[in-house]
Amino acid sequence: MAEFGRRKWVIPGGRIPFHSTGREPDFTSRDELAVLNAGYSDTNLAITLFYPDREPVGPYELVVKARRTRRVRINDLIFPEAVPLDVDYAALIEADNPVVIQFTRVDTGHAETSWAGGIAFPSRG
Repeated sequence: MAEFGRRKWVIPGGRIPFHSTGREPDFTSRDELAVLNAGYSDTNLAITLFYPDREPVGPYELVVKARRTRRVRINDLIFPEAVPLDVDYAALIEADNPVVIQFTRVDTGHAETSWAGGIAFPSRG
């Protein structure tokens, strides 16, 4: 299989909704990454979060196994510190092998659940 994807990805518009309705964890409001590693080697990810009023935090380190996909809730990132709710952030995701990343937000704060998703911005760097 030909190599595809990128080693650097950017999500400029993160913000985990504070309110949730319904049972947990299915109806917890969240920001989420879906990562595809189609390569033949496990891939290490380092996620750095940027905020409007303080220094960046990270790296949050994750592994995506070879020829697998992995979903990661930004809400679940707790080391080096828990990601705050209802605060604007941007994410830089760096991988040691090419991956493809999709970003989604699920907002269950109202009776009408909303879902939005899109591909993260791939960087050539």
